[in-house]
Amino acid sequence: MPRRLLPVFCLAIALSACNLAPDYHPPLVDVPAAYKEAGPWQPAAPSDDVPRGAWWERFGDPTLDRLEPRIDADNPDLAATVARYDQARAFAVEAAAGLDPQVDGGASLSANRQSKTRPLRGATQPNFYGANQAAASVGYEIDFWGKLRNEAKAGTELAQASAADLATMRLSLQSELATDYLSLRGLDADAKLLTDTVGAYQKALDLTQTLFHGKIVSSLDVSRAQTQLDTAKAQLSDISSKRALMEHAIATLTGQPAGSFSIPTEVPPFTLPDVPASVPSTLLQRRPDVAAAERSVAAANSEIGVARAAFYPSVSLNLLAGFQSSGLNLLSLPNSFWSLGPDVTLPLFTGGKLDAEEAMAYARFREAGADYRSTVLAAFQEVEDNLALLHWLGQESSDEAAGVTAAQHTLDVALNLYKEGVASYLEVVTAQTALLQAQQTLIDLQTRRLTADVGLIRGLGGGWQASDLPSDAAATTLPANG
Repeated sequence: MPRRLLPVFCLAIALSACNLAPDYHPPLVDVPAAYKEAGPWQPAAPSDDVPRGAWWERFGDPTLDRLEPRIDADNPDLAATVARYDQARAFAVEAAAGLDPQVDGGASLSANRQSKTRPLRGATQPNFYGANQAAASVGYEIDFWGKLRNEAKAGTELAQASAADLATMRLSLQSELATDYLSLRGLDADAKLLTDTVGAYQKALDLTQTLFHGKIVSSLDVSRAQTQLDTAKAQLSDISSKRALMEHAIATLTGQPAGSFSIPTEVPPFTLPDVPASVPSTLLQRRPDVAAAERSVAAANSEIGVARAAFYPSVSLNLLAGFQSSGLNLLSLPNSFWSLGPDVTLPLFTGGKLDAEEAMAYARFREAGADYRSTVLAAFQEVEDNLALLHWLGQESSDEAAGVTAAQHTLDVALNLYKEGVASYLEVVTAQTALLQAQQTLIDLQTRRLTADVGLIRGLGGGWQASDLPSDAAATTLPANG
């Protein structure tokens, strides 16, 4: 290298290390030392114990275990999210390609006739001539200000955010399916209760009709018993319609037509799983939506570097070499040509365009930071909400179970007194109504506790970890076609 070029080369190396993006730090959020709703009733745990992968297996239901994997296999919403992630990966590869030299090759063959009266035509120039060329060009932009590196970095960070969005969608669909399935089983329990109740009310109607025929009671008792029976049957029909709609929703979630999908009626004995909530600081590492928001902030920070670099000169090295000839014998040394040199572009006047783009980059960064803090706050709220639900619904269930026992005793006493002619049938009707309402409320509470457990698992990230984000290499790998 000539000595006079050495300072220029050293300067180029130094400038190529410049990075005009601000130093990146994730937005700060206040993290509580403990969950407010995790009182003494919630067992402490040194780390979040949500199982990795198939978290729904904690409920111990074989049908749910068979349905959940169909989310990955057949759900169209998840498939669309996978495609968006693949697009983000391809965009990251495209952005990273700007750091490498761009090589193009081409060839052209043409026969030409020029006008005899063409201005400045030489006297010896032929009317007909060939113009044939084969050439290759190499272009390389020297990344003095970090523009290309920041574009590539932003593409990678957006691909990682898209991967976290995919995990969020998967967890959302899985938890929605689990919630719908547990609600369906709650309706099955309600239907069984109403079926048993219809049978009991039918016996009560038979009793009143027997007493009426024996002229012991009036027709008023018969009409009251008939009303109770018909009302219970109507409620059973309503439960059947709700179950059908829930079954249709599960079919759509698992990617199947509602008309060809069915789940047999069953009332399985669910076990309420224990889900330790651990400490709040781990939540930021266990929520894919929080990770997606953070990666979006990082990408916005890199885009500030791109916007700031636009104010500085853009320098490219270009090489064009090949062969030109009027004949077909191109590949000979006399027909060769080449061109080598730098291109420098410096914005002199843009009417405020670059200032506006820089302002927009900073505004996008502030927006992404605000979205991140909002996502974190929503994450803590979701955990606190479901911890509170589990606590108070558990207490309410205990109280309601005691109420069911008392209501059953009241009905037994009322029926015995009615048979002995001591009490009116109105007291029996009142006791029947109270018992049915208490039993239905208890079933609803048990279902809500199960779905609150699903909500807590979802709120804790479903076993996802920030380490599950794809590496830079994985995020900049082209997805498989097909």
